[in-house]
Amino acid sequence: MSKFLHAKGPRMEIVSLVRTLEPIFWEHINRDIPHYFFFAFDWKYNRDKTKILLNLEGSRIDGMMLIYDKRIVQLRGSRETARALLERLNLEKVELQAPKEHKQYILEKYEPTVSHELMLMVLCKGEEKIQTKHPIVKLDTSDAEQIVAIMKKADPEFWGEVTVDEIVARMGNENWVGIKVNGELVSVGRSRFTNWVGHVITVATHEAHRNRGYATSIVSNLVKLLLGRMSTAIIYVLGDNPPAIRVYEKIGFKPYRTYFFMRGERLEKKPT
Repeated sequence: MSKFLHAKGPRMEIVSLVRTLEPIFWEHINRDIPHYFFFAFDWKYNRDKTKILLNLEGSRIDGMMLIYDKRIVQLRGSRETARALLERLNLEKVELQAPKEHKQYILEKYEPTVSHELMLMVLCKGEEKIQTKHPIVKLDTSDAEQIVAIMKKADPEFWGEVTVDEIVARMGNENWVGIKVNGELVSVGRSRFTNWVGHVITVATHEAHRNRGYATSIVSNLVKLLLGRMSTAIIYVLGDNPPAIRVYEKIGFKPYRTYFFMRGERLEKKPT
């Protein structure tokens, strides 16, 4: 077991997740996999780029923080835990997601360049309302350039730096589908199976082809495939994107949790 790092409070101990602590880690996150999805996913599939800190109170986990690729941070737990874990976060630039009640503590340390309310939606098998009204095609590497063009145009804030090489590399482990009109790709979506849930990752439609039900057909197709093997599907959506939320609700997704999401830089410490 790694050496304990003591935080504020007599019983609080902040420790790095190591193999000897995995049993209590998995027991804790399996109680609410949607809430801890990226902790499970990155620890299992991207461990070489992932660091997780646990706040232990005896043998009980009160919260945790994931740091992926030295830039992406996920924070969970009580307010006391959040403050203690944030004290140990030394990144100058972050992309950070946490329950909304931790926003105050995050803004004490980081200045956002981008911030949103992020909604997690969940769909359980048997509650889906599949509505595929348009022909869906399987996409491959030959479609990568058109996929990138649609994603960048649909949401330059999140996908402005996506590259063709990144899309091609992901295709081996993910399911990419689309809708084509006269041979031109106009709507895309992707999903992946995991050990716990099916994850709808990307949905994007060319702005000239919106409001025609393409996104509904894309998501329906992805959900049908995911729930053919899994009991639960999840999707994230920005809280200020009502059209997307309506599409997902129409198919059966329900709001599950909301988070504070931000990208930003560390505030300069004022001299004392």
